[in-house]
Amino acid sequence: MGFIGEFKEFAVKGNVIDMAVGIIIGAAFGSIVNSLVKDVIMPPIGMLMGGINFADMFVALDGKAYATLSEAQAAAAPTINYGLFINSIISFIIVALAIFVLIKQINAMKKQPVPADPNTKECPYCKESIPIAAVKCSHCTSDLNG
Repeated sequence: MGFIGEFKEFAVKGNVIDMAVGIIIGAAFGSIVNSLVKDVIMPPIGMLMGGINFADMFVALDGKAYATLSEAQAAAAPTINYGLFINSIISFIIVALAIFVLIKQINAMKKQPVPADPNTKECPYCKESIPIAAVKCSHCTSDLNG
Protein backbone atom coordinates (compact mmCIF):
# COMPACT_ATOMS: atom_id res chain seq x y z
CA MET A 1 0.00 0.00 0.00
CA GLY A 2 1.45 3.34 -1.03
CA PHE A 3 1.50 6.68 0.71
CA ILE A 4 -1.83 7.77 -0.83
CA GLY A 5 -3.52 4.54 0.23
CA GLU A 6 -2.22 4.86 3.78
CA PHE A 7 -3.40 8.47 3.93
CA LYS A 8 -6.90 7.48 2.71
CA GLU A 9 -7.07 4.77 5.37
CA PHE A 10 -5.99 7.27 8.04
CA ALA A 11 -8.39 9.99 6.86
CA VAL A 12 -11.52 7.83 6.90
CA LYS A 13 -10.95 6.30 10.32
CA GLY A 14 -13.57 7.24 12.91
CA ASN A 15 -11.11 9.03 15.21
CA VAL A 16 -10.07 11.53 12.53
CA ILE A 17 -13.67 12.33 11.65
CA ASP A 18 -14.60 12.64 15.34
CA MET A 19 -11.66 14.98 15.86
CA ALA A 20 -12.71 17.15 12.90
CA VAL A 21 -16.26 17.42 14.24
CA GLY A 22 -14.87 18.30 17.67
CA ILE A 23 -12.67 21.06 16.22
CA ILE A 24 -15.60 22.58 14.31
CA ILE A 25 -17.90 22.48 17.33
CA GLY A 26 -15.08 23.83 19.52
CA ALA A 27 -14.59 26.80 17.19
CA ALA A 28 -18.31 27.55 17.26
CA PHE A 29 -18.34 27.19 21.06
CA GLY A 30 -15.37 29.55 21.27
CA SER A 31 -17.20 32.25 19.33
CA ILE A 32 -20.23 31.87 21.60
CA VAL A 33 -18.05 32.20 24.71
CA ASN A 34 -16.24 35.23 23.24
CA SER A 35 -19.60 36.90 22.63
CA LEU A 36 -20.75 35.97 26.14
CA VAL A 37 -17.67 37.61 27.65
CA LYS A 38 -17.61 40.66 25.38
CA ASP A 39 -21.34 41.36 25.21
CA VAL A 40 -22.80 40.00 28.48
CA ILE A 41 -20.18 39.65 31.22
CA MET A 42 -17.78 42.53 30.67
CA PRO A 43 -20.32 45.42 30.37
CA PRO A 44 -21.73 44.91 33.91
CA ILE A 45 -18.21 44.40 35.31
CA GLY A 46 -17.10 47.60 33.59
CA MET A 47 -20.15 49.42 34.95
CA LEU A 48 -19.44 48.19 38.48
CA MET A 49 -15.86 49.42 38.10
CA GLY A 50 -16.96 52.95 37.29
CA GLY A 51 -17.98 52.73 33.64
CA ILE A 52 -14.80 51.13 32.32
CA ASN A 53 -14.99 49.66 28.81
CA PHE A 54 -12.39 46.92 28.81
CA ALA A 55 -12.27 46.91 25.00
CA ASP A 56 -10.96 50.50 25.15
CA MET A 57 -8.23 49.77 27.69
CA PHE A 58 -4.99 50.17 25.76
CA VAL A 59 -1.69 51.96 25.67
CA ALA A 60 -0.78 53.85 22.51
CA LEU A 61 2.91 53.38 21.79
CA ASP A 62 3.22 56.50 19.63
CA GLY A 63 2.85 58.76 22.69
CA LYS A 64 -0.41 60.35 21.54
CA ALA A 65 -3.72 60.19 23.42
CA TYR A 66 -6.73 58.51 21.83
CA ALA A 67 -10.21 58.31 23.30
CA THR A 68 -10.95 54.81 22.01
CA LEU A 69 -9.08 51.85 20.61
CA SER A 70 -10.89 52.21 17.28
CA GLU A 71 -9.68 55.81 17.08
CA ALA A 72 -6.09 54.68 17.70
CA GLN A 73 -6.43 51.91 15.12
CA ALA A 74 -7.86 54.36 12.58
CA ALA A 75 -4.73 56.48 13.10
CA ALA A 76 -2.61 53.32 12.59
CA ALA A 77 -1.06 53.82 16.01
CA PRO A 78 0.71 50.80 17.52
CA THR A 79 -1.11 49.81 20.71
CA ILE A 80 -0.91 47.34 23.56
CA ASN A 81 -4.52 46.20 23.99
CA TYR A 82 -4.51 44.93 27.58
CA GLY A 83 -8.29 45.29 27.89
CA LEU A 84 -8.82 42.83 25.05
CA PHE A 85 -6.26 40.58 26.72
CA ILE A 86 -8.33 40.65 29.93
CA ASN A 87 -11.39 39.66 27.84
CA SER A 88 -9.41 36.77 26.36
CA ILE A 89 -8.33 35.56 29.81
CA ILE A 90 -11.94 35.58 31.02
CA SER A 91 -13.02 33.73 27.84
CA PHE A 92 -10.33 31.10 28.46
CA ILE A 93 -11.44 30.62 32.06
CA ILE A 94 -15.06 30.15 30.98
CA VAL A 95 -14.09 27.65 28.25
CA ALA A 96 -11.82 25.74 30.65
CA LEU A 97 -14.60 25.64 33.26
CA ALA A 98 -17.14 24.43 30.70
CA ILE A 99 -14.78 21.70 29.48
CA PHE A 100 -14.06 20.67 33.08
CA VAL A 101 -17.78 20.35 33.84
CA LEU A 102 -18.37 18.44 30.57
CA ILE A 103 -15.52 15.97 31.22
CA LYS A 104 -16.68 15.53 34.82
CA GLN A 105 -20.19 14.65 33.58
CA ILE A 106 -18.83 12.24 30.95
CA ASN A 107 -16.70 10.51 33.58
CA ALA A 108 -19.72 10.25 35.91
CA MET A 109 -21.70 8.57 33.11
CA LYS A 110 -18.87 6.07 32.59
CA LYS A 111 -19.44 4.41 35.95
CA GLN A 112 -17.76 1.09 36.39
CA PRO A 113 -20.27 -1.76 36.18
CA VAL A 114 -21.17 -3.29 39.52
CA PRO A 115 -19.82 -6.83 39.64
CA ALA A 116 -22.45 -9.54 39.99
CA ASP A 117 -22.78 -11.30 43.31
CA PRO A 118 -20.72 -14.49 43.29
CA ASN A 119 -22.65 -17.71 42.85
CA THR A 120 -19.76 -19.97 43.88
CA LYS A 121 -17.41 -20.27 46.82
CA GLU A 122 -14.18 -22.09 47.51
CA CYS A 123 -14.19 -25.30 49.52
CA PRO A 124 -12.01 -24.64 52.59
CA TYR A 125 -10.58 -28.18 52.39
CA CYS A 126 -9.85 -28.94 48.72
CA LYS A 127 -9.98 -25.34 47.40
CA GLU A 128 -12.28 -26.33 44.51
CA SER A 129 -15.11 -24.08 43.35
CA ILE A 130 -18.53 -25.16 44.58
CA PRO A 131 -22.04 -23.59 44.59
CA ILE A 132 -22.43 -20.96 47.30
CA ALA A 133 -25.40 -22.80 48.88
CA ALA A 134 -23.56 -26.14 49.06
CA VAL A 135 -23.39 -27.82 52.47
CA LYS A 136 -21.18 -30.67 51.25
CA CYS A 137 -18.27 -30.38 48.79
CA SER A 138 -18.96 -32.32 45.60
CA HIS A 139 -15.22 -32.79 45.05
CA CYS A 140 -13.87 -33.95 48.41
CA THR A 141 -17.21 -34.73 50.11
CA SER A 142 -16.29 -32.64 53.15
CA ASP A 143 -19.12 -31.43 55.36
CA LEU A 144 -19.20 -27.61 55.13
CA ASN A 145 -21.69 -26.96 57.99
CA GLY A 146 -19.20 -27.63 60.71
